[in-house]
Amino acid sequence: MLEELIVQNYALIDSLSLSFEQGFNVLTGETGAGKSIIVGSLSFLLGAKAGAEVIRSGADEARVSAVVSLGKENQDALDWLTTRDIALEDDRFILRRTVKRSGRGSISIQQVPVTRRDLAELMAFLFDLHGQHTHESLLRRETHRRYLDRFAGLERETLEFNRLFLNHTDLQKRLEAQVSSERDRNIRLEVLNYTVTEISKAAPQKGESRELESEAQRLGDFEKLSGQVNAAAAALFEDDLSVLGLARRARTSLESAAAIDEELSPVAQRMEDLYYEAEDLAAEFRAYREGLRYDPERLEAVEARLALLYRLKKKYGPDEEAILDYQAKALAEIEALAGVEEHREKLKAEIALLENAITSRAGVISARRTAAAQELSTRITGILADLGMPHARFSVSVSSKGQGAEGVRYGPWGADEVEFLIAANIGEPLKELSRIASGGELSRVMLAIKTVLSEADTLETLVFDEIDTGIGGAVALSVGEYLARIGVLKQIFCVTHLASIAVRADNHLKVEKKTEAERTITTVVLLEGDTRRHEIARMLAGDAGAAALAHADALLAKYGHSAEHGKGVNHGENYR
Repeated sequence: MLEELIVQNYALIDSLSLSFEQGFNVLTGETGAGKSIIVGSLSFLLGAKAGAEVIRSGADEARVSAVVSLGKENQDALDWLTTRDIALEDDRFILRRTVKRSGRGSISIQQVPVTRRDLAELMAFLFDLHGQHTHESLLRRETHRRYLDRFAGLERETLEFNRLFLNHTDLQKRLEAQVSSERDRNIRLEVLNYTVTEISKAAPQKGESRELESEAQRLGDFEKLSGQVNAAAAALFEDDLSVLGLARRARTSLESAAAIDEELSPVAQRMEDLYYEAEDLAAEFRAYREGLRYDPERLEAVEARLALLYRLKKKYGPDEEAILDYQAKALAEIEALAGVEEHREKLKAEIALLENAITSRAGVISARRTAAAQELSTRITGILADLGMPHARFSVSVSSKGQGAEGVRYGPWGADEVEFLIAANIGEPLKELSRIASGGELSRVMLAIKTVLSEADTLETLVFDEIDTGIGGAVALSVGEYLARIGVLKQIFCVTHLASIAVRADNHLKVEKKTEAERTITTVVLLEGDTRRHEIARMLAGDAGAAALAHADALLAKYGHSAEHGKGVNHGENYR
Protein backbone atom coordinates (compact mmCIF):
# COMPACT_ATOMS: atom_id res chain seq x y z
CA MET A 1 0.00 0.00 0.00
CA LEU A 2 1.21 3.50 -0.80
CA GLU A 3 1.64 5.44 2.45
CA GLU A 4 3.65 8.45 1.31
CA LEU A 5 4.34 10.02 -2.05
CA ILE A 6 6.94 12.77 -2.54
CA VAL A 7 7.31 14.32 -6.00
CA GLN A 8 9.97 16.91 -6.83
CA ASN A 9 10.53 18.74 -10.11
CA TYR A 10 8.36 16.32 -12.08
CA ALA A 11 6.62 17.99 -15.07
CA LEU A 12 4.70 20.97 -13.58
CA ILE A 13 5.12 19.79 -9.98
CA ASP A 14 7.62 21.81 -7.98
CA SER A 15 7.32 19.92 -4.69
CA LEU A 16 4.49 17.64 -3.61
CA SER A 17 4.17 15.56 -0.46
CA LEU A 18 1.15 13.39 0.32
CA SER A 19 0.34 10.70 2.87
CA PHE A 20 -2.36 8.07 2.38
CA GLU A 21 -4.17 5.29 4.14
CA GLN A 22 -6.18 2.39 2.76
CA GLY A 23 -9.46 3.35 1.14
CA PHE A 24 -10.99 5.03 -1.90
CA ASN A 25 -9.11 8.17 -2.98
CA VAL A 26 -10.24 10.35 -5.89
CA LEU A 27 -8.38 13.07 -7.75
CA THR A 28 -10.48 15.68 -9.51
CA GLY A 29 -9.84 19.03 -11.15
CA GLU A 30 -10.34 21.02 -14.31
CA THR A 31 -9.20 19.53 -17.59
CA GLY A 32 -5.49 20.28 -17.97
CA ALA A 33 -4.96 20.90 -14.27
CA GLY A 34 -2.39 18.15 -14.08
CA LYS A 35 -4.23 15.05 -12.89
CA SER A 36 -2.41 13.02 -15.52
CA ILE A 37 0.87 14.33 -14.09
CA ILE A 38 0.04 12.75 -10.72
CA VAL A 39 -0.74 9.48 -12.45
CA GLY A 40 2.44 9.90 -14.50
CA SER A 41 4.54 10.28 -11.37
CA LEU A 42 2.96 7.09 -10.01
CA SER A 43 3.67 5.33 -13.29
CA PHE A 44 7.27 6.58 -13.08
CA LEU A 45 7.45 5.10 -9.59
CA LEU A 46 6.12 1.77 -10.87
CA GLY A 47 8.89 1.41 -13.44
CA ALA A 48 7.60 3.10 -16.61
CA LYS A 49 10.15 4.38 -19.09
CA ALA A 50 11.00 8.07 -18.65
CA GLY A 51 13.61 10.49 -19.90
CA ALA A 52 14.61 14.09 -19.40
CA GLU A 53 11.25 15.24 -20.79
CA VAL A 54 9.59 14.65 -17.38
CA ILE A 55 11.96 17.08 -15.57
CA ARG A 56 10.44 20.40 -14.57
CA SER A 57 11.74 23.35 -16.57
CA GLY A 58 14.72 24.93 -14.85
CA ALA A 59 15.53 21.86 -12.72
CA ASP A 60 18.43 19.45 -13.14
CA GLU A 61 16.58 16.29 -12.14
CA ALA A 62 13.16 14.89 -11.28
CA ARG A 63 12.73 12.78 -8.16
CA VAL A 64 9.84 10.64 -6.96
CA SER A 65 9.99 8.85 -3.59
CA ALA A 66 7.53 6.70 -1.73
CA VAL A 67 7.00 4.78 1.46
CA VAL A 68 5.27 1.49 0.68
CA SER A 69 3.87 -0.93 3.25
CA LEU A 70 3.74 -4.61 2.47
CA GLY A 71 1.11 -7.05 3.71
CA LYS A 72 2.30 -10.39 5.05
CA GLU A 73 0.02 -12.23 2.63
CA ASN A 74 1.90 -10.83 -0.37
CA GLN A 75 4.40 -13.70 -0.45
CA ASP A 76 5.58 -12.99 -4.02
CA ALA A 77 6.78 -9.50 -3.09
CA LEU A 78 8.33 -10.75 0.16
CA ASP A 79 10.18 -13.51 -1.70
CA TRP A 80 11.38 -11.00 -4.30
CA LEU A 81 12.88 -8.77 -1.61
CA THR A 82 14.37 -11.69 0.33
CA THR A 83 16.21 -13.10 -2.70
CA ARG A 84 17.88 -9.69 -3.12
CA ASP A 85 18.74 -9.28 0.56
CA ILE A 86 16.49 -6.22 0.90
CA ALA A 87 15.13 -6.00 4.44
CA LEU A 88 11.89 -4.29 5.45
CA GLU A 89 11.55 -1.89 8.38
CA ASP A 90 8.23 -2.26 10.20
CA ASP A 91 6.86 -4.03 7.10
CA ARG A 92 7.74 -1.01 4.94
CA PHE A 93 10.32 -0.03 2.36
CA ILE A 94 11.44 3.28 0.90
CA LEU A 95 11.63 3.63 -2.85
CA ARG A 96 13.44 6.42 -4.69
CA ARG A 97 13.76 7.09 -8.40
CA THR A 98 15.46 10.00 -10.16
CA VAL A 99 16.15 11.01 -13.73
CA LYS A 100 18.68 13.64 -14.79
CA ARG A 101 18.91 15.97 -17.79
CA SER A 102 21.38 13.58 -19.38
CA GLY A 103 18.63 10.95 -19.40
CA ARG A 104 20.45 8.84 -16.86
CA GLY A 105 18.83 8.06 -13.56
CA SER A 106 18.98 5.98 -10.42
CA ILE A 107 16.57 3.69 -8.59
CA SER A 108 16.92 2.33 -5.06
CA ILE A 109 14.84 0.23 -2.69
CA GLN A 110 15.92 0.61 0.93
CA GLN A 111 19.05 2.31 -0.49
CA VAL A 112 19.86 -0.83 -2.51
CA PRO A 113 20.37 0.09 -6.20
CA VAL A 114 18.09 -1.80 -8.60
CA THR A 115 17.34 -1.66 -12.32
CA ARG A 116 14.16 -0.30 -13.88
CA ARG A 117 13.24 -3.84 -14.83
CA ASP A 118 13.67 -4.94 -11.21
CA LEU A 119 11.50 -2.05 -10.07
CA ALA A 120 8.70 -2.92 -12.49
CA GLU A 121 8.89 -6.59 -11.45
CA LEU A 122 8.49 -5.80 -7.74
CA MET A 123 5.80 -3.16 -8.16
CA ALA A 124 3.74 -5.52 -10.32
CA PHE A 125 3.21 -7.55 -7.12
CA LEU A 126 1.84 -4.45 -5.34
CA PHE A 127 0.23 -2.03 -7.78
CA ASP A 128 -2.09 -2.22 -10.77
CA LEU A 129 -2.40 0.93 -12.86
CA HIS A 130 -5.37 1.07 -15.22
CA GLY A 131 -4.63 4.06 -17.44
CA GLN A 132 -6.48 5.78 -20.23
CA HIS A 133 -4.95 3.41 -22.77
CA THR A 134 -5.17 0.21 -20.72
CA HIS A 135 -8.38 -0.72 -22.55
CA GLU A 136 -6.14 -1.85 -25.38
CA SER A 137 -4.61 -4.57 -23.20
CA LEU A 138 -8.11 -5.92 -22.56
CA LEU A 139 -8.38 -6.66 -26.28
CA ARG A 140 -5.37 -9.01 -26.23
CA ARG A 141 -6.01 -12.70 -25.62
CA GLU A 142 -2.86 -13.09 -23.56
CA THR A 143 -4.31 -10.59 -21.09
CA HIS A 144 -7.46 -12.71 -20.86
CA ARG A 145 -5.42 -15.77 -20.00
CA ARG A 146 -3.55 -13.89 -17.25
CA TYR A 147 -6.78 -12.54 -15.73
CA LEU A 148 -8.37 -16.00 -15.67
CA ASP A 149 -5.27 -17.61 -14.16
CA ARG A 150 -5.11 -14.94 -11.47
CA PHE A 151 -8.78 -15.50 -10.63
CA ALA A 152 -8.28 -19.29 -10.56
CA GLY A 153 -5.16 -19.00 -8.40
CA LEU A 154 -3.11 -20.64 -11.14
CA GLU A 155 -0.27 -18.16 -11.49
CA ARG A 156 2.36 -20.32 -9.75
CA GLU A 157 1.20 -23.44 -11.63
CA THR A 158 1.34 -21.70 -15.00
CA LEU A 159 4.80 -20.30 -14.25
CA GLU A 160 6.00 -23.83 -13.44
CA PHE A 161 4.35 -25.11 -16.63
CA ASN A 162 6.06 -22.35 -18.60
CA ARG A 163 9.44 -23.43 -17.12
CA LEU A 164 8.79 -27.04 -18.17
CA PHE A 165 7.62 -25.96 -21.63
CA LEU A 166 10.68 -23.79 -22.28
CA ASN A 167 12.98 -26.56 -21.01
CA HIS A 168 11.24 -29.04 -23.34
CA THR A 169 11.60 -26.61 -26.25
CA ASP A 170 15.31 -26.19 -25.54
CA LEU A 171 15.93 -29.96 -25.36
CA GLN A 172 13.91 -30.52 -28.53
CA LYS A 173 16.03 -27.96 -30.39
CA ARG A 174 19.21 -29.63 -29.16
CA LEU A 175 17.95 -33.02 -30.31
CA GLU A 176 16.98 -31.64 -33.72
CA ALA A 177 20.41 -30.03 -34.02
CA GLN A 178 22.06 -33.37 -33.29
CA VAL A 179 19.93 -35.16 -35.86
CA SER A 180 20.55 -32.52 -38.51
CA SER A 181 24.31 -32.69 -37.88
CA GLU A 182 24.41 -36.50 -38.11
CA ARG A 183 25.84 -36.37 -41.65
CA ASP A 184 28.54 -33.90 -40.59
CA ARG A 185 29.31 -36.12 -37.59
CA ASN A 186 29.77 -39.19 -39.79
CA ILE A 187 32.06 -37.30 -42.15
CA ARG A 188 34.11 -36.09 -39.21
CA LEU A 189 34.35 -39.63 -37.82
CA GLU A 190 35.64 -40.89 -41.18
CA VAL A 191 38.34 -38.22 -41.22
CA LEU A 192 39.36 -38.91 -37.63
CA ASN A 193 39.47 -42.69 -38.09
CA TYR A 194 41.61 -42.30 -41.24
CA THR A 195 43.97 -40.01 -39.32
CA VAL A 196 44.37 -42.43 -36.42
CA THR A 197 44.92 -45.37 -38.79
CA GLU A 198 47.46 -43.47 -40.86
CA ILE A 199 49.51 -42.41 -37.83
CA SER A 200 49.22 -45.82 -36.16
CA LYS A 201 50.39 -47.57 -39.32
CA ALA A 202 53.39 -45.25 -39.62
CA ALA A 203 54.19 -45.63 -35.89
CA PRO A 204 56.55 -42.63 -35.68
CA GLN A 205 59.05 -42.51 -32.82
CA LYS A 206 60.18 -39.37 -31.04
CA GLY A 207 63.50 -38.09 -32.55
CA GLU A 208 63.32 -40.60 -35.39
CA SER A 209 63.72 -38.03 -38.17
CA ARG A 210 67.02 -36.70 -36.82
CA GLU A 211 68.52 -40.21 -36.66
CA LEU A 212 67.31 -41.11 -40.17
CA GLU A 213 68.59 -37.86 -41.64
CA SER A 214 72.05 -38.61 -40.19
CA GLU A 215 72.02 -42.13 -41.63
CA ALA A 216 70.85 -40.88 -45.01
CA GLN A 217 73.65 -38.38 -45.15
CA ARG A 218 76.21 -41.10 -44.32
CA LEU A 219 74.90 -43.49 -46.96
CA GLY A 220 74.53 -40.77 -49.56
CA ASP A 221 78.17 -39.63 -49.18
CA PHE A 222 79.66 -43.15 -48.78
CA GLU A 223 82.46 -42.73 -51.35
CA LYS A 224 83.75 -39.54 -49.79
CA LEU A 225 83.38 -41.01 -46.31
CA SER A 226 85.23 -44.20 -47.28
CA GLY A 227 88.13 -42.22 -48.74
CA GLN A 228 88.52 -40.13 -45.59
CA VAL A 229 88.28 -43.22 -43.38
CA ASN A 230 91.03 -45.01 -45.36
CA ALA A 231 93.25 -41.94 -45.20
CA ALA A 232 92.72 -41.74 -41.46
CA ALA A 233 93.50 -45.48 -41.08
CA ALA A 234 96.76 -45.09 -42.98
CA ALA A 235 97.85 -42.20 -40.78
CA LEU A 236 96.74 -43.96 -37.63
CA PHE A 237 98.10 -47.49 -38.02
CA GLU A 238 98.97 -48.57 -41.61
CA ASP A 239 101.84 -46.37 -42.81
CA ASP A 240 105.43 -46.81 -41.65
CA LEU A 241 105.25 -43.43 -40.09
CA SER A 242 101.73 -43.95 -38.69
CA VAL A 243 100.74 -42.62 -35.29
CA LEU A 244 100.70 -46.12 -33.77
CA GLY A 245 104.11 -47.09 -35.27
CA LEU A 246 105.80 -43.89 -34.07
CA ALA A 247 104.24 -44.28 -30.63
CA ARG A 248 105.58 -47.86 -30.36
CA ARG A 249 109.14 -46.74 -31.24
CA ALA A 250 109.00 -43.78 -28.87
CA ARG A 251 107.74 -46.02 -26.06
CA THR A 252 110.56 -48.56 -26.55
CA SER A 253 113.23 -45.82 -26.60
CA LEU A 254 111.88 -44.07 -23.49
CA GLU A 255 111.70 -47.33 -21.55
CA SER A 256 115.45 -47.89 -22.25
CA ALA A 257 116.35 -44.27 -21.36
CA ALA A 258 114.37 -44.42 -18.09
CA ALA A 259 116.31 -47.54 -17.13
CA ILE A 260 119.44 -45.38 -17.29
CA ASP A 261 117.99 -42.16 -15.84
CA GLU A 262 115.05 -42.48 -13.43
CA GLU A 263 114.06 -38.84 -14.00
CA LEU A 264 112.59 -40.01 -17.35
CA SER A 265 110.29 -42.54 -15.68
CA PRO A 266 107.25 -40.20 -15.57
CA VAL A 267 107.73 -39.29 -19.22
CA ALA A 268 108.10 -42.93 -20.14
CA GLN A 269 104.89 -43.72 -18.23
CA ARG A 270 102.99 -41.02 -20.06
CA MET A 271 104.34 -42.29 -23.39
CA GLU A 272 103.21 -45.77 -22.49
CA ASP A 273 99.67 -44.41 -21.75
CA LEU A 274 99.72 -42.59 -25.06
CA TYR A 275 100.74 -45.75 -26.86
CA TYR A 276 97.93 -47.79 -25.33
CA GLU A 277 95.42 -45.02 -26.11
CA ALA A 278 96.61 -44.99 -29.74
CA GLU A 279 96.35 -48.75 -29.86
CA ASP A 280 92.73 -48.66 -28.50
CA LEU A 281 91.85 -45.93 -30.97
CA ALA A 282 93.34 -47.90 -33.83
CA ALA A 283 91.44 -51.04 -32.82
CA GLU A 284 88.15 -49.14 -32.58
CA PHE A 285 88.72 -47.34 -35.86
CA ARG A 286 89.72 -50.59 -37.57
CA ALA A 287 86.43 -52.17 -36.46
CA TYR A 288 84.50 -49.13 -37.77
CA ARG A 289 86.23 -49.38 -41.18
CA GLU A 290 85.66 -53.10 -41.41
CA GLY A 291 81.94 -52.57 -40.71
CA LEU A 292 81.61 -49.77 -43.21
CA ARG A 293 79.53 -51.03 -46.14
CA TYR A 294 77.67 -49.30 -48.92
CA ASP A 295 73.97 -50.44 -48.84
CA PRO A 296 71.87 -48.85 -51.60
CA GLU A 297 68.73 -50.72 -50.43
CA ARG A 298 69.10 -49.29 -46.94
CA LEU A 299 69.56 -45.81 -48.38
CA GLU A 300 66.34 -46.24 -50.36
CA ALA A 301 64.49 -47.47 -47.25
CA VAL A 302 65.73 -44.55 -45.15
CA GLU A 303 64.72 -42.01 -47.78
CA ALA A 304 61.26 -43.60 -48.09
CA ARG A 305 60.79 -43.47 -44.32
CA LEU A 306 61.84 -39.85 -44.20
CA ALA A 307 59.38 -39.04 -47.00
CA LEU A 308 56.57 -40.70 -45.03
CA LEU A 309 57.44 -38.78 -41.88
CA TYR A 310 57.59 -35.54 -43.89
CA ARG A 311 54.03 -36.10 -45.18
CA LEU A 312 52.78 -36.76 -41.65
CA LYS A 313 54.51 -33.63 -40.32
CA LYS A 314 52.98 -31.55 -43.10
CA LYS A 315 49.49 -32.75 -42.05
CA TYR A 316 49.71 -33.06 -38.29
CA GLY A 317 52.64 -31.14 -36.82
CA PRO A 318 56.28 -30.07 -37.03
CA ASP A 319 57.76 -33.20 -35.43
CA GLU A 320 56.99 -36.75 -34.32
CA GLU A 321 55.86 -35.58 -30.86
CA ALA A 322 53.27 -33.23 -32.41
CA ILE A 323 52.05 -36.04 -34.71
CA LEU A 324 51.52 -38.39 -31.77
CA ASP A 325 49.72 -35.61 -29.84
CA TYR A 326 47.39 -35.06 -32.81
CA GLN A 327 46.63 -38.77 -32.83
CA ALA A 328 45.75 -38.71 -29.12
CA LYS A 329 43.36 -35.78 -29.64
CA ALA A 330 41.74 -37.52 -32.60
CA LEU A 331 41.14 -40.62 -30.47
CA ALA A 332 39.54 -38.47 -27.75
CA GLU A 333 37.25 -36.79 -30.28
CA ILE A 334 36.26 -40.17 -31.73
CA GLU A 335 35.32 -41.27 -28.23
CA ALA A 336 33.29 -38.11 -27.67
CA LEU A 337 31.48 -38.43 -31.00
CA ALA A 338 30.82 -42.06 -30.30
CA GLY A 339 29.09 -40.90 -27.09
CA VAL A 340 26.73 -38.64 -29.05
CA GLU A 341 24.42 -41.53 -29.72
CA GLU A 342 24.27 -42.29 -26.02
CA HIS A 343 23.68 -38.60 -25.29
CA ARG A 344 20.92 -38.51 -27.89
CA GLU A 345 19.15 -41.36 -26.17
CA LYS A 346 19.45 -39.55 -22.85
CA LEU A 347 17.97 -36.44 -24.48
CA LYS A 348 15.07 -38.47 -25.81
CA ALA A 349 14.46 -39.91 -22.36
CA GLU A 350 14.51 -36.43 -20.76
CA ILE A 351 12.14 -35.12 -23.42
CA ALA A 352 9.76 -38.03 -22.82
CA LEU A 353 9.71 -37.31 -19.07
CA LEU A 354 9.05 -33.61 -19.71
CA GLU A 355 6.27 -34.44 -22.17
CA ASN A 356 4.58 -36.60 -19.55
CA ALA A 357 4.88 -33.83 -16.96
CA ILE A 358 3.61 -31.23 -19.44
CA THR A 359 0.63 -33.40 -20.40
CA SER A 360 -0.25 -34.04 -16.77
CA ARG A 361 0.09 -30.41 -15.66
CA ALA A 362 -1.71 -29.08 -18.74
CA GLY A 363 -4.66 -31.34 -17.95
CA VAL A 364 -4.88 -30.08 -14.38
CA ILE A 365 -4.56 -26.45 -15.49
CA SER A 366 -7.22 -26.89 -18.18
CA ALA A 367 -9.66 -28.44 -15.71
CA ARG A 368 -9.18 -25.61 -13.21
CA ARG A 369 -9.41 -22.97 -15.93
CA THR A 370 -12.66 -24.45 -17.22
CA ALA A 371 -14.20 -24.48 -13.75
CA ALA A 372 -12.96 -20.96 -12.94
CA ALA A 373 -14.09 -19.63 -16.34
CA GLN A 374 -17.71 -20.50 -15.58
CA GLU A 375 -17.60 -18.80 -12.19
CA LEU A 376 -15.79 -15.74 -13.56
CA SER A 377 -18.32 -15.45 -16.41
CA THR A 378 -21.24 -15.54 -13.97
CA ARG A 379 -19.76 -13.00 -11.56
CA ILE A 380 -18.73 -10.51 -14.25
CA THR A 381 -22.12 -10.79 -15.95
CA GLY A 382 -23.77 -9.96 -12.60
CA ILE A 383 -21.54 -6.94 -12.04
CA LEU A 384 -22.14 -5.66 -15.59
CA ALA A 385 -25.88 -5.71 -14.88
CA ASP A 386 -25.24 -3.43 -11.88
CA LEU A 387 -23.05 -1.22 -14.07
CA GLY A 388 -25.85 -0.40 -16.51
CA MET A 389 -25.53 -3.38 -18.85
CA PRO A 390 -28.52 -5.45 -17.61
CA HIS A 391 -28.79 -7.55 -20.77
CA ALA A 392 -25.07 -8.22 -21.22
CA ARG A 393 -23.73 -11.76 -21.22
CA PHE A 394 -20.06 -12.16 -20.47
CA SER A 395 -18.33 -15.46 -21.21
CA VAL A 396 -14.80 -16.69 -20.62
CA SER A 397 -14.10 -19.17 -23.40
CA VAL A 398 -11.57 -21.92 -22.70
CA SER A 399 -10.83 -24.02 -25.77
CA SER A 400 -8.14 -26.45 -26.81
CA LYS A 401 -5.27 -25.30 -28.99
CA GLY A 402 -6.14 -28.31 -31.13
CA GLN A 403 -4.30 -31.38 -32.35
CA GLY A 404 -0.91 -31.37 -34.02
CA ALA A 405 1.02 -34.04 -35.87
CA GLU A 406 2.20 -35.48 -32.56
CA GLY A 407 -1.00 -35.05 -30.54
CA VAL A 408 -2.34 -32.21 -28.40
CA ARG A 409 -0.82 -28.81 -29.09
CA TYR A 410 0.73 -26.97 -26.15
CA GLY A 411 1.78 -23.37 -25.82
CA PRO A 412 4.02 -21.70 -23.24
CA TRP A 413 1.09 -21.45 -20.80
CA GLY A 414 -0.79 -24.69 -21.40
CA ALA A 415 -3.05 -26.38 -23.91
CA ASP A 416 -5.81 -23.74 -23.83
CA GLU A 417 -6.91 -20.72 -25.78
CA VAL A 418 -8.59 -18.26 -23.40
CA GLU A 419 -10.75 -15.47 -24.74
CA PHE A 420 -13.26 -13.06 -23.24
CA LEU A 421 -16.52 -12.85 -25.18
CA ILE A 422 -19.52 -10.59 -24.68
CA ALA A 423 -23.03 -10.05 -25.98
CA ALA A 424 -24.05 -6.55 -24.96
CA ASN A 425 -27.74 -6.89 -25.83
CA ILE A 426 -30.51 -9.48 -25.88
CA GLY A 427 -30.50 -11.64 -28.97
CA GLU A 428 -26.91 -10.87 -29.92
CA PRO A 429 -24.35 -13.66 -30.21
CA LEU A 430 -21.23 -13.66 -28.10
CA LYS A 431 -18.45 -11.67 -29.79
CA GLU A 432 -14.82 -10.85 -29.17
CA LEU A 433 -14.25 -7.82 -26.95
CA SER A 434 -12.41 -6.21 -29.84
CA ARG A 435 -15.76 -5.87 -31.63
CA ILE A 436 -17.21 -3.71 -28.84
CA ALA A 437 -17.38 -0.17 -30.17
CA SER A 438 -18.01 1.67 -26.92
CA GLY A 439 -15.12 2.74 -24.73
CA GLY A 440 -17.60 3.05 -21.90
CA GLU A 441 -18.52 -0.61 -22.19
CA LEU A 442 -14.86 -1.59 -22.14
CA SER A 443 -14.39 0.55 -19.03
CA ARG A 444 -17.19 -1.26 -17.29
CA VAL A 445 -15.89 -4.68 -18.33
CA MET A 446 -12.48 -3.73 -16.95
CA LEU A 447 -14.00 -2.49 -13.70
CA ALA A 448 -15.99 -5.71 -13.34
CA ILE A 449 -12.81 -7.77 -13.86
CA LYS A 450 -10.90 -5.65 -11.33
CA THR A 451 -13.75 -5.99 -8.84
CA VAL A 452 -13.71 -9.77 -9.03
CA LEU A 453 -9.93 -10.03 -9.06
CA SER A 454 -9.54 -7.68 -6.11
CA GLU A 455 -10.88 -10.45 -3.90
CA ALA A 456 -8.61 -13.09 -5.45
CA ASP A 457 -5.17 -11.47 -5.74
CA THR A 458 -2.65 -9.94 -3.37
CA LEU A 459 -2.32 -6.59 -5.15
CA GLU A 460 -2.69 -3.88 -2.53
CA THR A 461 -3.17 -0.71 -4.59
CA LEU A 462 -5.23 -0.11 -7.74
CA VAL A 463 -4.98 3.06 -9.80
CA PHE A 464 -7.79 3.97 -12.23
CA ASP A 465 -7.10 6.85 -14.57
CA GLU A 466 -10.40 8.09 -16.05
CA ILE A 467 -12.24 4.78 -15.88
CA ASP A 468 -15.41 6.86 -16.26
CA THR A 469 -14.81 7.38 -19.99
CA GLY A 470 -18.10 7.26 -21.92
CA ILE A 471 -20.43 6.74 -18.94
CA GLY A 472 -22.78 8.87 -16.86
CA GLY A 473 -26.06 8.89 -14.94
CA ALA A 474 -27.05 5.72 -13.10
CA VAL A 475 -24.09 3.85 -14.61
CA ALA A 476 -21.70 6.33 -13.06
CA LEU A 477 -23.37 5.80 -9.68
CA SER A 478 -22.86 2.06 -10.05
CA VAL A 479 -19.23 2.54 -11.06
CA GLY A 480 -18.70 4.67 -7.97
CA GLU A 481 -20.35 2.04 -5.81
CA TYR A 482 -18.07 -0.68 -7.12
CA LEU A 483 -14.96 1.42 -6.74
CA ALA A 484 -15.95 2.10 -3.14
CA ARG A 485 -16.61 -1.61 -2.66
CA ILE A 486 -13.11 -2.48 -3.90
CA GLY A 487 -11.79 0.27 -1.63
CA VAL A 488 -12.92 -1.72 1.39
CA LEU A 489 -10.36 -4.39 0.45
CA LYS A 490 -7.75 -2.37 -1.42
CA GLN A 491 -6.25 1.06 -1.64
CA ILE A 492 -7.84 2.80 -4.64
CA PHE A 493 -6.74 5.89 -6.55
CA CYS A 494 -9.15 7.14 -9.18
CA VAL A 495 -8.93 10.12 -11.52
CA THR A 496 -12.48 11.12 -12.43
CA HIS A 497 -14.61 13.90 -13.94
CA LEU A 498 -17.86 12.55 -12.51
CA ALA A 499 -19.32 13.89 -9.28
CA SER A 500 -21.32 10.71 -8.75
CA ILE A 501 -18.02 8.80 -8.46
CA ALA A 502 -16.17 11.46 -6.48
CA VAL A 503 -18.82 11.58 -3.72
CA ARG A 504 -18.08 7.94 -2.86
CA ALA A 505 -14.47 8.66 -1.95
CA ASP A 506 -12.98 8.30 1.49
CA ASN A 507 -10.51 11.03 0.55
CA HIS A 508 -11.03 13.71 -2.10
CA LEU A 509 -7.98 15.44 -3.61
CA LYS A 510 -8.21 18.34 -5.99
CA VAL A 511 -5.50 18.99 -8.55
CA GLU A 512 -5.10 22.65 -9.53
CA LYS A 513 -2.86 24.57 -11.89
CA LYS A 514 -1.61 27.95 -10.65
CA THR A 515 0.76 30.68 -11.76
CA GLU A 516 3.29 31.97 -9.28
CA ALA A 517 6.20 34.25 -10.07
CA GLU A 518 5.40 33.87 -13.78
CA ARG A 519 5.70 30.09 -13.54
CA THR A 520 2.99 27.46 -13.85
CA ILE A 521 2.80 24.94 -11.04
CA THR A 522 0.50 22.03 -10.22
CA THR A 523 -0.79 21.78 -6.65
CA VAL A 524 -2.89 19.21 -4.80
CA VAL A 525 -5.20 20.03 -1.89
CA LEU A 526 -7.34 17.84 0.33
CA LEU A 527 -10.99 18.80 0.15
CA GLU A 528 -13.17 18.64 3.22
CA GLY A 529 -16.48 20.14 4.19
CA ASP A 530 -17.39 23.23 2.19
CA THR A 531 -14.45 23.02 -0.20
CA ARG A 532 -15.57 19.53 -1.18
CA ARG A 533 -19.18 20.73 -1.64
CA HIS A 534 -18.00 23.38 -4.07
CA GLU A 535 -15.83 20.96 -6.04
CA ILE A 536 -18.71 18.47 -6.36
CA ALA A 537 -20.96 21.32 -7.48
CA ARG A 538 -18.39 22.42 -10.07
CA MET A 539 -18.19 18.88 -11.40
CA LEU A 540 -21.99 18.75 -11.66
CA ALA A 541 -22.69 22.09 -13.29
CA GLY A 542 -19.43 23.84 -14.02
CA ASP A 543 -20.00 26.37 -11.24
CA ALA A 544 -21.00 26.49 -7.59
CA GLY A 545 -24.44 28.01 -7.96
CA ALA A 546 -27.26 27.35 -5.50
CA ALA A 547 -28.82 24.58 -7.59
CA ALA A 548 -25.47 22.84 -8.10
CA LEU A 549 -24.65 23.12 -4.39
CA ALA A 550 -28.03 21.67 -3.47
CA HIS A 551 -27.43 18.77 -5.85
CA ALA A 552 -23.94 18.31 -4.40
CA ASP A 553 -25.35 18.25 -0.86
CA ALA A 554 -27.90 15.65 -1.87
CA LEU A 555 -25.24 13.39 -3.40
CA LEU A 556 -22.89 13.80 -0.44
CA ALA A 557 -25.70 13.10 2.02
CA LYS A 558 -26.70 9.95 0.17
CA TYR A 559 -23.36 8.54 -0.93
CA GLY A 560 -20.56 10.52 0.67
CA HIS A 561 -18.39 10.37 3.77
CA SER A 562 -18.14 13.03 6.41
CA ALA A 563 -14.80 14.65 7.10
CA GLU A 564 -14.52 12.53 10.24
CA HIS A 565 -15.09 9.41 8.16
CA GLY A 566 -12.25 10.27 5.77
CA LYS A 567 -9.29 7.93 5.90
CA GLY A 568 -6.49 10.32 6.54
CA VAL A 569 -4.75 12.11 3.75
CA ASN A 570 -2.09 14.01 5.64
CA HIS A 571 -2.23 17.64 4.59
CA GLY A 572 -0.13 20.53 5.69
CA GLU A 573 0.34 23.62 3.63
CA ASN A 574 -0.10 23.70 -0.12
CA TYR A 575 1.00 20.57 -2.01
CA ARG A 576 2.85 21.57 -5.12
